[in-house]
Amino acid sequence: MEKQTKELDLVIIGGGPAGLTAAIYGSRAKLDLLLLEDSLVGGQIRSTYTVDNYPGFQSVSGNELADKMQAQAESLGATIDEFDSIVSVTLNDNEKIIETESYIYKPKAVIIATGSTPRKLPVPEEEKFSGKGIHYCAVCDGAMYEGKKIAIVGGGNSALEEALFLSKFGEVTIIRRYDYFNGEKSTLEEVLNNDRINILWNEDIKHVKGNNMVESVVVENTKTGEIKEIPMDGVFVSIGTMPKTDLFREYIELTKGGNIVTDENMQTNIKGVYAAGDVRDKMFRQITTAVSDGTIASLMAEKYINEEKGR
Repeated sequence: MEKQTKELDLVIIGGGPAGLTAAIYGSRAKLDLLLLEDSLVGGQIRSTYTVDNYPGFQSVSGNELADKMQAQAESLGATIDEFDSIVSVTLNDNEKIIETESYIYKPKAVIIATGSTPRKLPVPEEEKFSGKGIHYCAVCDGAMYEGKKIAIVGGGNSALEEALFLSKFGEVTIIRRYDYFNGEKSTLEEVLNNDRINILWNEDIKHVKGNNMVESVVVENTKTGEIKEIPMDGVFVSIGTMPKTDLFREYIELTKGGNIVTDENMQTNIKGVYAAGDVRDKMFRQITTAVSDGTIASLMAEKYINEEKGR
């Protein structure tokens, strides 16, 4: 059956804070827009237990903040299509085509806000134990480790926050390949003062062992080379993210790391195509910076669309 083709002003790809903010501004401007999200609307903030640095909220759960953003966008008339995966894209100065499993969209402008995905644990057994002891979301999977031994691999703020969250359930060990962390000082102090969190400094995880489920991890000391096996029931991984840009690689200029190159107005190398949020090449990746990107991208897309309509 031939797919229906729909022409509209704007397609926003990605439903995290950047995409939802773009939808809010685009809807306020009365643009005919669609937000496409192939997973849960809200993006990575849904896997965040608490958000403590978002203006207007002393503390808010990631789910609540995502729900509020989505509700605001929809109340203004934004159409959000969840779980309709994109099959292909064609992007150039003269034409934009977004084909999903259900429709073919021909928008005047596109905002790419696809965000990023967690980096996989670099051990040979990752595929075998993924979801069976190796996890990438403490909020999603932590509760199943009540009273268990839990490892966290990572050294940034996300790893520290996940360690604090998981300490509610079991005995936590942070496996850190260096002798320092990159997180916020206040969060680090909270971790260091938590009796249920142990830190293995200068240790690199090499293997994960077990039959059907994780039973132990093998670590190597990065200074002495000593190898030891430690009993462990679960391993939570927080070693950074990778931008979700494979769909656009043929058309959009990317950095070596795969992030989208834009100017300060979120403009990519293609007219009428903008990028916002973690997918963009930038120094800081926070919810607040994603919201800022989404605002600018939407305002610039509106300007571009109005100019195109005036021709």
